[in-house]
Amino acid sequence: MKILVAVDGSEYTKRMLAYLAAHEEWLGASQVFTVLHVAPPIPPRAAGAVDRQTLQAYYDDQSAKVLKPIRAFFAMRPELHVSFMTRVGPAAEQIVKEAHQKHQDLVMMGSHGHGALANLVTGSVATKVLALSKVPVLLVR
Repeated sequence: MKILVAVDGSEYTKRMLAYLAAHEEWLGASQVFTVLHVAPPIPPRAAGAVDRQTLQAYYDDQSAKVLKPIRAFFAMRPELHVSFMTRVGPAAEQIVKEAHQKHQDLVMMGSHGHGALANLVTGSVATKVLALSKVPVLLVR
């Protein structure tokens, strides 16, 4: 099974990794994991004030901070097939795009667990992924 693991470095990402660790059935050698971090874009006006290399270095640094503990988590399980990728843009759209383009079987991500009213007012990445994805989504709260 090809699983896209969407991460943002939050407490909810840590909960999702704890869920994975506690459920060995997800960690079989037949699983192929792609870990995706989507960095939010710098507003265009601010991005225009710095050169492209500086901007890319900023995005790389942000993703490296998020992915460092996740790399360590998967490094403890060398039998697993894991790749890491980063993107810049609106998180939900990038997650769904990668899931569809890479023909993933499942998207796994942590969720804040807001109620329906809070999601209606503020929206959430998880809610948008659920709405946009044709690939099944597993939310871990």
